[in-house]
This record gives sequence, structure tokens and C-alpha cells, in this order.
Amino acid sequence: MSNQSGQRPFILFGFMMNVVGHISAGLWRHPEDQAQRYTDIHYWVEIAKLLDDAGFDALFIADALGQLDVYQQQPNAALRHAAQMPVNDPMLLVSAMAAATRHLGFGITVSTTYEQPYLLARKFTTLDHLTNGRVAWNVVTSMLDSAARNLGLTQQLPHDERYDRAQEFLDVARKLWESSWEDGAVLRDKAAGVYTDPAKVHPIHHHGRYYQVPDAHLSEPSPQRTPVLFQAGTSSRGSQFAAANAEVVFMAGLTPEAIRKDIATIRTLAAEIGRDPNSLRFIAAVTVVTGATDEEAEARYEDFQQYISEEAALALFSAWTGVDWSQYDLDRPLEYIETDACRSALTSLTRIDAGRQWTLRQAARYIGIGGLHPTLVGGPSSIADQLESFASQSGVDGFNLGYAITPGSFEDFVQFVMPELTARGRVKPRPATPETLRGRLFGGLNLFYKK
Repeated sequence: MSNQSGQRPFILFGFMMNVVGHISAGLWRHPEDQAQRYTDIHYWVEIAKLLDDAGFDALFIADALGQLDVYQQQPNAALRHAAQMPVNDPMLLVSAMAAATRHLGFGITVSTTYEQPYLLARKFTTLDHLTNGRVAWNVVTSMLDSAARNLGLTQQLPHDERYDRAQEFLDVARKLWESSWEDGAVLRDKAAGVYTDPAKVHPIHHHGRYYQVPDAHLSEPSPQRTPVLFQAGTSSRGSQFAAANAEVVFMAGLTPEAIRKDIATIRTLAAEIGRDPNSLRFIAAVTVVTGATDEEAEARYEDFQQYISEEAALALFSAWTGVDWSQYDLDRPLEYIETDACRSALTSLTRIDAGRQWTLRQAARYIGIGGLHPTLVGGPSSIADQLESFASQSGVDGFNLGYAITPGSFEDFVQFVMPELTARGRVKPRPATPETLRGRLFGGLNLFYKK
């Protein structure tokens, strides 16, 4: 089902985390994997340059703020198998990667539950300056009790309250970014000795349930003012939050049909509150295993299977769902359990894919490569067909490309799949002059700044 050149380009993100093992459980043990270099800034710069040169739009960096200790009620399995532990800060990587690239954007995951909007607004403004407007914020609320215990709470806030707090957090940050400093406030007038016109810098006078922020933003406006806003929750409350705030929504789900349903829900909610539902962009995570031919890709996939750690997969699945799966038989059918963790993670297996009854063992093997997202296997034409089919059936605008091994999975995609996608008009051409990330994704329109 090849498309002719001229089709709408996909949004293409690389999907990583500042860890050894991200969403492919145990694959760090593969001889080609270099993820143990995650503490080396050169590793990150090399990957950023690879994605930038290939035409990717952004690198999306996930994060977690607590130990993965739900499985067996302790962190031992996650530590043993490097299942998102140890984990370093994603924000501190970006300046170096930005200095080595011209076009690539950077989506940084930061939780509203454990930050302060006054300080985080300054951090994002600083990075937006240093990247020439190439940053995005993936707004999350955090789901681990271990994070709450170590960051001032006895246990995590209830699921929906975390979103209430996140909404006020974002409201404060927007006031700081968009309303505090007027256009023209910064004069840089050496002759008059005036850098900033005080009359054009305004306190925001925010007094809310969770935050008291009376004063003006500390930083002068950056190229985007507000970073591009990503959001990844598809629970009922998460969907409402996305509809009100997100510019790019990261969709969870194993089937295109499930994702299409969630997209329709979010667009409807957006329209109900007065947003243009077509202004939102949607991406889905996929992991691609590819090679020069279908046969080579299948052989590579079989090779990867040898390195899956079921225990690492269960440690991840327990953290994502808030359920200690060590207490259940591996061949027991999965059922939905209401938790205060990531509800969409468990829903994706127990409710969304209604045509399949998953056992815990099958879930662990599936999670082993690509986590709770689809894994596509094939040569260049086959992968391009599969991506086009998935986009057509689901309604997504693009993909967050995970990896089995790093940087090998990205290198394979760039070598084999990107030329095919380019030939089909699915890769956006690079402009002669670098754009902001919002410019690349939306033509430069800032939906939030009111002059």
C-alpha cells in the first residue's frame, strides 16, 4: 500500500530515557548495545547528531523520579536488570545536544507534582534561549509511591488530584511565560543605560489552592516563550488535561483502533472547551526492528528475543500499573485493577485490545521489546507500509521511535527506513534557516501568548 510522494510528512521523534534500560527489558545485555554509556555526554551528542542529520523533529526524553520497587515490594529486580534504574536527570543533557545540532528539538519530561512552577519556568526559559527555541515540556504528574516518599509526601497524591495540581501548575507557568514580560520590555539600550523597561514587566499575582506566586517571571522572554507542550495521559482525567493544554499528545495503546478512539475523545473534549480540535497533534510510540530485507529484519528480531528478561519486564509492568505482579501466576489471565499509578498502561492490555486475552507471561514477553507499544518488524518498504497503515487507521500524525538496542535501532532506522519515508514524502524537508520546534510542528503559531 505504498503512497505516492507528496503525502503529509510524519512527525518523527526519537524516544529515550537517561538510563541503561528503557522500555526494552534486558536488551542492554546485547553485544551491540551501548546504553551503558548513558553517563557519557558524547553518547548523547552522537545520538542527537544522528537524529538531526537524518531529519527527525525531536528527541523525546522520558523520566521517572523514584525507584521501581512495586515488583516484590523492593527495587532489587529493577536494579539487577537495569530496568529504568539507575536513572539520571534528562534536562541536563539538552544544552550539549543543542550545541551540536541545528534543527532537532528536545522534549523533556518533568513532573508537576515535585517541582515549583516559579523555578521550572525559569529552567525552561533558559533552555529555550540556549536552544534557539527548540524545547518542549512533556507534562507528567508522576505515578510512583517511591517518588512521593522521597520528595516530601508519605504517599503519592490520588490520581485525579495530581491532575488538579498539574493544571494550576501549568496556569502559573503560562502566566510567567506569557503575561509577565511584554514584547519590547527588553531594550538593551547602552546609551541610555536601560536594559529592561520596568513598566513592561508585571507581577502575575497568582494566589491559588496549591501555589502562591505573586511576582514577575525571573527571565526575559525566550524565542517560544512557552515550550511546546507534550502530554501523555489517556485516562479520563488525563484526556481532559490533554484537551485543555497539550499541543502534542503521546498516545498509549497496542492497536490503531484503540488509539483512534482515544484521539476522538480528546478532540471532542477540546472542542467542548473552545479549542480547535484540529490544532492538536498526536503521536504513537513504536519500536522498529529493520534491516535491508524482511528476512534480515526477522533474523535481527529473533536475535533480540534471546536477551529479553521477563523479570525486568515484570518490574517495569508493576511500576507502570501499581500492581505487584510477583504475587500472580504467570499464566493467569490479566484483569483490570483500579490503581493510582498509570491507569492507561494496564487498560491498554486488559480493555483496549478486546480481541485478545493476555496472560501475565505473554505480557512480559511482549514488554520485552518495545514496552507497552507496538513493535514493527520488516525491511524498508514493509516498515514504511506498516507506519502508513498504522497512521491511517489510528489517526496519529507521527511516531515516537523507541529502540531495542541503542544506538543500533536508530542507526538501522536511519539507514534503511528514512530513505523510503523520504521518497514517499513522509519526512519534512529541512529549511535553510533553523526553526523553533513550534515553528517546525505548527508553523510558528503560539496558541497561548496574547499580545
